[in-house]
Amino acid sequence: MVNDIQKASMWKRLSAYIFDSILLIIVAVGAAFLLSVVFKYDDNTAERARLRAEYETKYGISFDIEKEEYDKLSDEERKIYDDAYANFATDPEVNRIDTLIVNLSLIITVFSILLSFILFELLIPLKLGNGQTLGKKIFGVGVMRLDGVRISKFQLFVRSILGKYTLETMIPVFLILLLLFNIMAFACLVGIAALLIIQAACVLFSYLRTPIHDMISGTVTVDFASQMIFDSTEAMLEYKKKLHAEASERAEYR
Repeated sequence: MVNDIQKASMWKRLSAYIFDSILLIIVAVGAAFLLSVVFKYDDNTAERARLRAEYETKYGISFDIEKEEYDKLSDEERKIYDDAYANFATDPEVNRIDTLIVNLSLIITVFSILLSFILFELLIPLKLGNGQTLGKKIFGVGVMRLDGVRISKFQLFVRSILGKYTLETMIPVFLILLLLFNIMAFACLVGIAALLIIQAACVLFSYLRTPIHDMISGTVTVDFASQMIFDSTEAMLEYKKKLHAEASERAEYR
C-alpha cells in the first residue's frame, strides 16, 4: 500500500458527486420515460383507474375518503364501502394489473438506472482513464488502487456496477419501492437503516474513510494533480527501488 496517498478533499469529492448525480438522474429519468412508453405503463395505470371508477359507480361510493370520513358513515354505508373494497381488492383483473404495474415499476427502474450507470460510471471512465467520471475530470479527482497503480477494468466494474449501482443504489431503491407498495414495510425500513449505518461506518471509521464501493474494489479517490498513479505494479516497484537507491546514495554521501 502506498504510504503517501493524496486523497481528494471532501469538497472536491462532494462537488464531483453532485455533478455526476445530476447527469445520472437526467439520463435515468429520460430512459425511464422511454421504457414506460415501450411497456405501456400508463395504459395499465389508466386501466386500473377505469376498473376502480367502475366499482365506485356500481356501489355509489368513493374509495378516496379519509379515516375520519369513514368513521362518520352509517352502518349501512360502511357495509357497502367494505363490500366494494373487498370485491375490488379480490377482483382477478385488478390483481393482474396490480402485479403487472409492480413488475413494470421494478423493470423500468432497474434498467433506466442501469443504463445511466453504464454510461456515466463505466463507459466514460473507461474512455477518460483513471476511473474519472465527467464530474471527477472537471474537479480534478481520480481513482486508483490502494498501492498507487492505475485502476483496472475489472476493478472499475466492481466499483461502479457492483458497488455504486447494486449495493449503494438499487438495493435501497428496491426497498423503497417495496415500501411504497406496502410490501414487507418493516423489513424494508430495517434494510435501509442497516445500509445507511454500514455506509456511514465505512466513511467514518475505515482506514482511508472510503465508502462501500471503494472498500469492495480496493480503490481510493485521490487528488489527480498531486497523486502519482503508476501504470503497473512493476512500474510502481521500479519507482520505489529508484527512491530507495537515491536515499542510500544520499546517506553514503553524508
